[in-house]
Amino acid sequence: MQDSFLTGGTSYRPWHTDHSRIERPGIIAQKMRIVFMGTPDFAARILQMLLESLKFAEVAAVYSRPDAISKRGKAVVPSAVSRVAIENNLSLFRPETLRNEEAQQQLRDLCPDLIVVAAYGMILPKEVLDIPPRGCVNVHASLLPRWRGAAPIERAILAGDMQIGVSIMQMEEGLDTGPYCAIVSTDIGEKTATELHCELADMGGQLLFDNLPALLGDSAQWTTQDEVAVTYAHKIEKSELRLSPELHTVDFIRRVRASSESAPARLSIAGQGATILEAASIIPSTELCTAICNSIPERSEECRRQGSYPSEESTVKIIPERSAQHRVEGSQRMCVVPQGTVQIIKQQGKRHVILGCADGSVELLTVKPDNKRAMSAADWLNGFKGVKEGLQWD
Repeated sequence: MQDSFLTGGTSYRPWHTDHSRIERPGIIAQKMRIVFMGTPDFAARILQMLLESLKFAEVAAVYSRPDAISKRGKAVVPSAVSRVAIENNLSLFRPETLRNEEAQQQLRDLCPDLIVVAAYGMILPKEVLDIPPRGCVNVHASLLPRWRGAAPIERAILAGDMQIGVSIMQMEEGLDTGPYCAIVSTDIGEKTATELHCELADMGGQLLFDNLPALLGDSAQWTTQDEVAVTYAHKIEKSELRLSPELHTVDFIRRVRASSESAPARLSIAGQGATILEAASIIPSTELCTAICNSIPERSEECRRQGSYPSEESTVKIIPERSAQHRVEGSQRMCVVPQGTVQIIKQQGKRHVILGCADGSVELLTVKPDNKRAMSAADWLNGFKGVKEGLQWD
């Protein structure tokens, strides 16, 4: 797929484009009315971008999920979209449901020409979909028809997808089943879910803005989704990203990159739990082999015999997960931390926290121990007993 595809041949532009040069299309009535529906930061970034640049239409009202209750239960916490609406003095509605007649009539009274949805988190019934004459569109963070549903970014990372993107989709009663009028993509690389949320929100805001004239002018060209290529991005369960020694290194790293507050990548070392914020796959280099062999005496002679004993010039090599060796063969196997164990490897004055997985080793970089602040993995293990003897993780 090309890096960008937009209706009418328009190409993707960075958000710092000079929007003052964009004229109001003659086919659009003065100040057509948009109702925006969204909840998390992803949607808030898109809303803020519209408010800063929209000239030929107005955001008549904003809908968001009801305020959440803080973890300690002592205060209500408005959503990111609600905060943007309040800061900009916009009419804000936070209904529990859109299925009752009262909520639907309240929406009709706003007389929206178009409803824009971005990660709202609430199903829109047919009665709502039928209200705006220009319909309802969804800014969806996937390359439809791949990853319909609630967690497209996390699912793309976990599946090892090379690309992800944003689609502007016409909403129907089905889950993300409608045709799309615009789509843009980006490489996933080694980006985390948090990084992709921000990048795709900015791309989605730009894509929406570029296509609003066609959407409001009823001239958008729609492409039907290929049902054969459909995949579903089911919600990530809180326990789904649990880390364990049975994982291959590539899956360990993907779970860490897909981690979030609602579904964290967690493990325990010597019975103490932590969320893993950053980790890296490693290929055992000769110098790392030295440190590992020295930390596991019974391997030293075998390492020498197989020719994997190090030279003085060698260095630790930390690599991205896509180029990681998924299996370690021959002499290199001697340089892998045993599955389920934790080793502190000192190299060039720095301590590396190395974990043994099913097919290799990973390095823990940044962690957030339970009830503590985020810190380096090496600092976390400072207070552990038995570090020199070796620890177990699960």
